Amino acid sequence: MKELNDIEIDRIIEMAWEDRTTFDAILFQFNLKEQDVIDLMRREMKPSSFKMWRKRVSGRKTKHAKLREFTDGRFKCSRQKSISNNSISKR
Repeated sequence: MKELNDIEIDRIIEMAWEDRTTFDAILFQFNLKEQDVIDLMRREMKPSSFKMWRKRVSGRKTKHAKLREFTDGRFKCSRQKSISNNSISKR
């Protein structure tokens, strides 16, 4: 595993907590396999937070690209509001 700076570690932890970010995305961006992410989370988090995270992601289909129910594009919940007054979305 390569040496990571604090900003990269924070981003990996953030991505690992996100429901829709797959371990494949973390592998692509940081070259860390799922087990490497688990080891990093165990090392960087309090034991209670790590246990909560593991319970949350274990068996979660959205964390594994092959298990997802959607394949093309991003998933968007039907109840999700569209972004308005955003200069980026109006390009």
